[in-house]
Amino acid sequence: MRHGEVRARVSTIGADGDRAFVLVAGIGVASNYYENLAPGLGEFGPVHALDLPGFAGVPYPKRPMSIQRYAAVVGTVIDELGLVDPVLVGHSMGTQVVAELASQRPELSTLVLIGPVTNPRERSLPKLAFRFLESSAHEPFRVAMLAVGAYLLCGFRWFSAVLPRMMRYRIEDVLPRIQAHTLVIRGEHDSLVPRSWLREMAGLLPRASTWEIEGAAHSVMYDHAKGVAELCVDHAREPFDTRSAEGAGQDLAADAAAGKLVQVADEEARNRKVHVTPRLVLQVLRSRWNEFFASAANRPRDIAEAKTEHFQAQVEAFRGAGAEPDGAGAEAGAECGAESGAEAGGGSQAEERGSQDRA
Repeated sequence: MRHGEVRARVSTIGADGDRAFVLVAGIGVASNYYENLAPGLGEFGPVHALDLPGFAGVPYPKRPMSIQRYAAVVGTVIDELGLVDPVLVGHSMGTQVVAELASQRPELSTLVLIGPVTNPRERSLPKLAFRFLESSAHEPFRVAMLAVGAYLLCGFRWFSAVLPRMMRYRIEDVLPRIQAHTLVIRGEHDSLVPRSWLREMAGLLPRASTWEIEGAAHSVMYDHAKGVAELCVDHAREPFDTRSAEGAGQDLAADAAAGKLVQVADEEARNRKVHVTPRLVLQVLRSRWNEFFASAANRPRDIAEAKTEHFQAQVEAFRGAGAEPDGAGAEAGAECGAESGAEAGGGSQAEERGSQDRA
């Protein structure tokens, strides 16, 4: 989709329902970061994962973009898709983007901030780099590989041009202007987002609840997608901050309503196991390899085919474990104009998937 001179890629899972989720990833990375989370969010409608300008093989803009411009791109996507009050989900720098947009659009009622940056007490490159490495030590190997591939595709020049804008963005000044009911989530080992910063955010947001996932780090929505998805869907159904605090101390939702930082146990939040075979491993590696080079060469149809192949591998892995996702038998790639296909990371409630990168 085009916003002025820049474009964004939209990958979609699901079709039924009238309330969508819109997912925005962090600096330098692709919508693949949401491949485990997205399938669990389709209870109310489709899930749209965005690749922002300059990331994931989407063409570079002529000049570096501010958080405000990225927010405008997301706003254009929402308008072009005709979405009414979607649930906005951001991770890392993506939290800045969705927070900025929510502050400008009071009609948006539901917001999710996962691993929100930047802690105002550590707004410097050396501190951020140290915290990032500290947190990375607790990330799963799969996330590290996704990050390496995404950063290589983004390129040092564009990454280094956007990074100072992310660091300078004062999300703490924006939070008080957000009217949406906001769910804030951190991983237990996320050094970029300490508990003190989460509590400060809760005090700045007019309507907020804060949660911590035990055993997780900055990319909490990957290995702990099950728990994060359940929180997001539950929050979208009935925001935690609107519920009764009666029973606090015995009930987690009541604790959240009472303004406490609530911790979800590791075993409750971790993803279910899937059946993996050597053939599926090779299929996933091949699809990711093809996607990487298709993105680098800006070949949207090849990107779509690679993401479809990856989706099919995930569906087969779920079937092999005896936990076939809803809609797994549906067509994986739905045509969406001249440049289309299926996004990666299949799962529950997936009826069709499409990837758009429209001029």
